[in-house]
Amino acid sequence: MTDNGQLPPAASPATSAAGVLLQVHDLKMHFPITKGTFGSVKGYVKAVDEVTFGVAAGETLGLVGESGCGKTTVGRCIVRAYKPTAGQMLYYGNTGGPAVDLAALNEDQLKPYRRDIRMIFQDPYSSLNPRMPVFQNVGEALLNLTNIRGSELEDRIKETLVRVGLRPEYIRRYPHAFSGGERQRIVIARALVTNPRLVICDEAVAALDVSIRAQVLNLLEQLRQEMGLTYLFISHDLSVVRYICDRVAVMYVGRVVEIAPVNELFRQPKHPYTEALMSAVPIQNPRHRNRIARVRLEGEVPDPSNPPSGCYFHPRCPYVQERCRRETPVLRNIGNGRQVACHFAEELQLRGAVLADPRPQP
Repeated sequence: MTDNGQLPPAASPATSAAGVLLQVHDLKMHFPITKGTFGSVKGYVKAVDEVTFGVAAGETLGLVGESGCGKTTVGRCIVRAYKPTAGQMLYYGNTGGPAVDLAALNEDQLKPYRRDIRMIFQDPYSSLNPRMPVFQNVGEALLNLTNIRGSELEDRIKETLVRVGLRPEYIRRYPHAFSGGERQRIVIARALVTNPRLVICDEAVAALDVSIRAQVLNLLEQLRQEMGLTYLFISHDLSVVRYICDRVAVMYVGRVVEIAPVNELFRQPKHPYTEALMSAVPIQNPRHRNRIARVRLEGEVPDPSNPPSGCYFHPRCPYVQERCRRETPVLRNIGNGRQVACHFAEELQLRGAVLADPRPQP
């Protein structure tokens, strides 16, 4: 990252820009809509539509937005659970080597990169196989992706369990014997057992109680520092994002509408949709709760299979102008490490979240 916290310009496929681990260019994931006996395609759901962002090595990038905006689909495209419809996902994990376009690789070519890029899933109950003990749940990735076997395999699994705060003798227990927080630690251990570089955290604490959530967040931050990890942290909980993320990308109907350092985004958003999100952040001080009216958006979220013309947000935007209805805004740099997809970002004076204190800087 540059001195002002901004990612360098998009790197060419041949060489990495300084500090960039992953660069996503115009990523699209369109799911076909089929009808009739023969399953003819009648249209497409544009779950992800021309998404572009970069992730610097060692940072935590938050990906936020309301349910159905496409943030989970982006994460699953990066780990190649889905093959993208179009776009590039340039991974600069080969030290001194060229970038690799993850979107263009077949299953055999992807195998070495599945060790480097792992995913932590939201639900610790459904993401673990209840018929397999911890040894198999955690060690399956090592068996499939590495040549580690025998006592070395068991030692690696035990070491990873200890790293996430579990006892090594739990290796023979089954998932039903654990609490929700312990199960999520097992899910984290499964993601980290291959010593990855990039971890996609898909709502990693959403299913946990508040007290357990804080413990898991602290664990993730500790592991990031100890193992030199890079996180793409997908969440709808803005308080969690503010606590753990360095930068935040905001999505709306399959597109990124704003990217900014976390404190700047919460203090002064530049996109009207981000302003609405910020107004929904719970106000901690009761004396401040009635001082500022919440931004309430009119209308419904557009159908991603039939999005509106121009800016996708214009049917709900309180600042809409005629240009917004006709012309699609591009995600552009506006200085100070910020990018925004709004024609009038420099003119609007938008309100940030009401916070008790700024996020502590690392």
